[in-house]
Parts: sequence; C-alpha cells; structure tokens
Amino acid sequence: MRRKTAQHIHNAIVDILIERRKERRLSHEKLASLAGVHRTTISHIENRRRNPTLLVCLKLAESLGCSLAEIVKAAETRGAPDGRK
Repeated sequence: MRRKTAQHIHNAIVDILIERRKERRLSHEKLASLAGVHRTTISHIENRRRNPTLLVCLKLAESLGCSLAEIVKAAETRGAPDGRK
C-alpha cells in the first residue's frame, strides 16, 4: 500500500468535515456561526480553495461535536490513497 501524503490526509480531513456537517444538517452559515468564522471560510475550505489554520480546524471540530484528533485519525485510516472513500 502506498503511503499517504500530507495532501491526501488534507483531502480526507476536508471530506470528513463535509460529511459531519451534513450529518448534523448544518448549513455553512450555521456551522460558521457555531465556530466563530465567516460563512465563506467554510465554503472555501470545502471547495479546497483555502487551507484552514489549525485554530480554524479546532473550532470546526468542536462545533461538529468531535475532536480534531478524531478527524485526523479517521483521515489517516481512509482506504484510498487519494483520501476518498
């Protein structure tokens, strides 16, 4: 199995953030409000036009009811080397 690169893990983290937001039926606006960031920040992260800072990742994870460590661990264990299911 090929070793995952940082970009693969980043893509998987974004995928997981999207999945968890949708599971909780949160709009970009609602998640942004909970996390204390601007709505366009969420959109830009999900569309991979912006890389979130560690602080933003921590805020998003907390707002989604989990820890950043859980998200990173899940991203590292995703099956496909490109970070997709």
